[in-house]
Amino acid sequence: MPVYFEVALPVPLDRTFTYTAPDMQAPRRGCRVIAPFRNEKLIGVVTAVEVEAPADFEVRRVEAVLDDEPLLSEHLMALAGWVAQYYIAPLGEVLRAMLPLMAEVRRSVFYRITDLGRDVLAKSVDGDGELSHSLRKGGEKHGTQSLWGGDRDIERRVLERLMPGEPVKVSTLRTATAVSLPVLAGMVRKKWIARETAAAERDARRMERYVMLIPETRLPRLTEKQQAILAELAACGGELPLAELRRKALPSSTLLTLVRRELVRIEERPAKFHLGAIAPAGPEFALNGTQTQAMELVISALGGFKSFLLHGVTGSGKTAVYLAAMQRALERGMSSILLVPEIGLTPQMAGLLDRAFGSKVALLHSALTPEERSEQWRRIRRGEAPVVVGTRSAIFAPAPNLGLILVDEEHDGSYKQEETPRYHARDVAVMRAKLAGAVVVLGSATPSLESWQNAAQGKYARVTMSERVMNRPLPAVELIDMRREFQETGQEQLFSRSLISQTKAALERGEQALILLNRRGYSFVVMCRACGEKLECRNCAIALTHHKPAGEEAEVARAGQRLECHYCGYRRTVPTRCPKCDSEHLYYLGAGSQQGEERLAEIFPFARMGRMDRDSVRGRHDLERLLARLHTGEINLLVGTQMIAKGHDIHGVTLVGVVGCDHALALPDFRAAERVFQLMTQVSGRAGRGDLPGRVVVQTYYPDHYAVRAATAHDYESFAARELKYRRWMHYPPYSALANVLVQSQKLEEAAKWSAALGKWFEASPPENVRVLGPCTAPIARIKGVYRFHLILKSNSRRALSVALRGMLAQADAAGVPRRSVVVDVDALRLM
Repeated sequence: MPVYFEVALPVPLDRTFTYTAPDMQAPRRGCRVIAPFRNEKLIGVVTAVEVEAPADFEVRRVEAVLDDEPLLSEHLMALAGWVAQYYIAPLGEVLRAMLPLMAEVRRSVFYRITDLGRDVLAKSVDGDGELSHSLRKGGEKHGTQSLWGGDRDIERRVLERLMPGEPVKVSTLRTATAVSLPVLAGMVRKKWIARETAAAERDARRMERYVMLIPETRLPRLTEKQQAILAELAACGGELPLAELRRKALPSSTLLTLVRRELVRIEERPAKFHLGAIAPAGPEFALNGTQTQAMELVISALGGFKSFLLHGVTGSGKTAVYLAAMQRALERGMSSILLVPEIGLTPQMAGLLDRAFGSKVALLHSALTPEERSEQWRRIRRGEAPVVVGTRSAIFAPAPNLGLILVDEEHDGSYKQEETPRYHARDVAVMRAKLAGAVVVLGSATPSLESWQNAAQGKYARVTMSERVMNRPLPAVELIDMRREFQETGQEQLFSRSLISQTKAALERGEQALILLNRRGYSFVVMCRACGEKLECRNCAIALTHHKPAGEEAEVARAGQRLECHYCGYRRTVPTRCPKCDSEHLYYLGAGSQQGEERLAEIFPFARMGRMDRDSVRGRHDLERLLARLHTGEINLLVGTQMIAKGHDIHGVTLVGVVGCDHALALPDFRAAERVFQLMTQVSGRAGRGDLPGRVVVQTYYPDHYAVRAATAHDYESFAARELKYRRWMHYPPYSALANVLVQSQKLEEAAKWSAALGKWFEASPPENVRVLGPCTAPIARIKGVYRFHLILKSNSRRALSVALRGMLAQADAAGVPRRSVVVDVDALRLM
């Protein structure tokens, strides 16, 4: 008798799907299956078993059951349900985010010819002219521009190759016909061919090949290169990884000859995973009284659910408290998860954990390869790595007997996912701890106002660490009014006189300095001085950023230099003349980290410069190398974006310069003041963490703004009190629940029509206890060729907000608005 079960698939639909497995035992809840869905083969997760068969349609069979046992425990399945409910996200997409195991499934794309494609090909038998007519007619019929020139012949070759009727793999089809992916996509839109996918399980273990000496072998006459290989192997204990042998420039052909002569053999072994850890230098220190008190409060709660807000000033030793608490949890047989906001912090944190826990540490973040992520996930699930460190997705790690969750720098916006499911890892951490009966610790020197308010209401227990370790003083802060600087010098300068003189003095004393310039690139605007036109991205409603090759002039735009959009990646060269008025007067305005590095190199030619931003650090190995150079003192002057403010513990840094971070105060965002305060405080905290006192120079055009003043005084409580008063007046979080609804389409008319329809629906049936603002054009009206309108919903009742959002989605579905075109961001951090 067939058994029916519900499967959540990674599609933008708020429902599950019924499948059957008549020829096999029904999978259990939490197992993965390969399920057919339209023309696709998707990886889904079983959410319910032994359900009733639907009467109104035929139930399809799953292709395969991938797991004998559930991969997700009941509390993780419950957590997935909560995330889907709270963030108004499809359950299948939530479960996909929780299972980083795509490396274990091989996906293939196939194409097959349709009946319409056969008709088009049949009409072409009279010659190219008839095919051209068919192509033109088909393009007109389906609203697509017909393809001419070489593409016309390529389309015919594709149809001829698919004519036998069997699906053809995309790689085979492209090799046989030289067709490009855009042409195939165009043929799918014209319905001449159909796209299908297939999925099959694969072995995702990473293997490494080793070359090994065969002992007790009588050596024949050998060439010089053969002798070199054997000598290298003998010197390394008789075996060496093949990759390492190749790096020594020893020829592969010589190695194969030795294999044939049975002097060496090659075998495969599971590859070892390297944490890429950077352990900060310096002796271990015992916990001081404040740290010990904080740790004892945390460990006394182990074994049950409790939430802590650990508010410690920068340099107060919160990380040491984390490590000590994790050690105590491990001694009790409990697993721990430590979240860090940026991949940039994982090497340093992994180094500390590796030194403390060795092979019991697992690492999870997006910079790992799919195979590495799968391997680490499996180690955690098997209980081999009870200590987990990673970025936001690590909150879903399948740690058995979870006892402790720590969220470092809990205020950081990186914990909020910017794509579906749009969860906040900090809030998910609290809910997971509640479901698992674990302790959760949210740590920060600048807590989010939501967490601060939760602590004030008694939802979190607040633990304060108000002094730095070893009684080190907080850095002295000097505020530079850049308006007065301009009046006194008569010039607009990137760096003030005080910052230059103090940087010079620090470098001459053999100390290190950090300069925060929170903009990427060289200049963030290229403008025509004649007509005022800005050069914008062709896909986004945003100015292009100038990235200047080394050795070019700084002010006048020159053809050949690169302009880049930081939203979609579009690139172009700088035109010789203004595209609007044909003027030659194109100029760069604004300064980014690249320009900051260049100016500092001119001022301090003796400095050992470095730069940390998304352009200089493109992968985790780049970051590891840069941090290693910084820790060893090879770099003594580092300029960078907010990446340099994220918790790095460099004892040689005594001076921090803050340049232009207050521009965010002018953005249309109610969180702007909070972000500026947090960034200024965090980057200031990089100074004076060693034996020498630190100093901070803050350049600002808003010296009287309360966020700037409070950051200068290291006074979080006064800032929080004033900002919370403003939030209460305006009914913004944490005094209300907020959601941002984006309505988007590649056609401006569609996006405007759909958003207007939703706005009229809210007017006709206003939701109870929910205030709706909009619709209106989003602050950034177009991104990646997609036009954007938005509505903001606020409510004192989270339940009422959820009901209103679900009602809106139902109305959008009834009105024919595609689900992917309506993006719901609950607890949105960014409204741009």
